[in-house]
Amino acid sequence: MEKFEEINDSFHTLADFVRWGASIFNRAHLEFNHGTTNAADEALYLVLHALHLDHDIPDWLLATQLTRNEKNVVYKRLRKRVEERQPSAYISHHARFAGLDFYVDERVLVPRSPIAELIERRFEPWIDPTRVKRVLDLCTGSGCIAIACAYAFPDAVVDATDISAEALDVARINVKRLHVDNRVKLHQGDVYAGLEATHYDIIVSNPPYLDAADMASLSIEHQREPALGLAAGDNGLQVVRPILAGASNYLATDGILVVEVGNSRGALLQICPHVPFTWLEFERGHAEVFLLRGRLFAALQKRHALEKHVR
Repeated sequence: MEKFEEINDSFHTLADFVRWGASIFNRAHLEFNHGTTNAADEALYLVLHALHLDHDIPDWLLATQLTRNEKNVVYKRLRKRVEERQPSAYISHHARFAGLDFYVDERVLVPRSPIAELIERRFEPWIDPTRVKRVLDLCTGSGCIAIACAYAFPDAVVDATDISAEALDVARINVKRLHVDNRVKLHQGDVYAGLEATHYDIIVSNPPYLDAADMASLSIEHQREPALGLAAGDNGLQVVRPILAGASNYLATDGILVVEVGNSRGALLQICPHVPFTWLEFERGHAEVFLLRGRLFAALQKRHALEKHVR
């Protein structure tokens, strides 16, 4: 890779560094699945963040020149992305989710769940947002889903659980930074463990759901994320099963359960062939996320349609 002095002498504008960053990213065959989809967008993100600029800058700003110190900061970030193969969010300690800015580091997954789109729509038409008073986020990680729900439902109390003490430390940073510490309560425990007996209008989760084959084929960038937030046993349902098994104890009759399962959708349908999951569609890309209504869920539990499969 080019040395800094070569870069300093040859490149001067933001656009120069974005172009060079995209080139070295493609040359290194980097993966782009943590917020961007290509080398140019990845380079632009890192350059702008290094310079404390918003992503929606006017085009003319790309032609402005950098000082030597600014060039050095940008150069180091772009070089780090290539040499360490870290997701850009770990380099910038920043991720955007549902219109909010979150602190992230290697203790949590990079927020990227399509559930953000559901939160932005306040889960309509699946529930009346005006009556949402309690929300539960399982496997909260950075706290992004829980906190975004607190913003979407300003009159609601949000509980968030995670088995990882390190992840909850990051979630606490975000709860404080985004000023929702009076409404978002964090709990350490496996799925529902440690929660008080109550019923939630919305239970939502982006749990670990990668099966053994998916874990074995992870890109280097994805290997930088905590395995605890990704791996879910041989069939990817190690965490989804207890979520389903315990939901009837916590989901309100008129509530909804929303869970992302990714490639493990097939395995889920195999063990629960008679459960009428609603598979949600998204405007921004494709994802495997199911929804169950509380009323339907209760009926399934009475018929033991779930219990014999998920316990």
